[in-house]
Amino acid sequence: MGEDGAIRTYDRVLLKISGEALMGDQGYGLHPPTVQRIAREVAIVHEMGVEICMVIGGGNIFRGLQGSAQGMERTTADYMGMLATVMNALAMQSALEELKIHTRVISAITMNEVAEPYIRRRAVRHLEKKRVCIFAAGTGNPYFTTDTAATLRASEMNCQAIFKGTKVDGVYDKDPAKHADAKRYDKVSYDEVLQKRLGVMDASAIALARDNDLPIIVFSLDEPGGFRGILEGRGTCTWVGGA
Repeated sequence: MGEDGAIRTYDRVLLKISGEALMGDQGYGLHPPTVQRIAREVAIVHEMGVEICMVIGGGNIFRGLQGSAQGMERTTADYMGMLATVMNALAMQSALEELKIHTRVISAITMNEVAEPYIRRRAVRHLEKKRVCIFAAGTGNPYFTTDTAATLRASEMNCQAIFKGTKVDGVYDKDPAKHADAKRYDKVSYDEVLQKRLGVMDASAIALARDNDLPIIVFSLDEPGGFRGILEGRGTCTWVGGA
């Protein structure tokens, strides 16, 4: 869905999901049936011919900021968070390969035994060969979130949009789980997101998306078939882009 409401065709997109999305109803860790359900959503879109890359957070296992808040040195905590994203990426790779989808985990931290190192041209070639690329370990640097990593990789891969799968069907002016009068935005600009602190992504990620004119589509990943529906112009979402 474009900013003018018209349906548009996407050839290459990045799907960003949080680590918490893989927990299911658990309070921690990975819930294999949930991982498999999300993998099926990705497979459906892959079968449409769309080239897909993914970034998955690590908050279901370890979050660097939380570790830092509890007294751990920030750089160490962030590296631990990056390793958590690699674990999630491997779980998603396994689920996708069970569905016969060729998948590559590409890590910003070198660990040749479990993932490929990030080389931009090689990653682009994987996408051209219709392989799903899961970018793990964030940017490889502390102090940067997986939101920023997602925007960076989407820009490097020349993706046409970032699709952010969440538990709600778009961007609201306040938490819809806590406020019955929460208002959902159909469209919102990058600057509004920053000024109103709408929590779509962190400020660095939004600024990078704005600088590269990269739209962000926020939708509910809990809705069966939701990813494909949004790509086809059906369903409810919020389009974040230029004014």
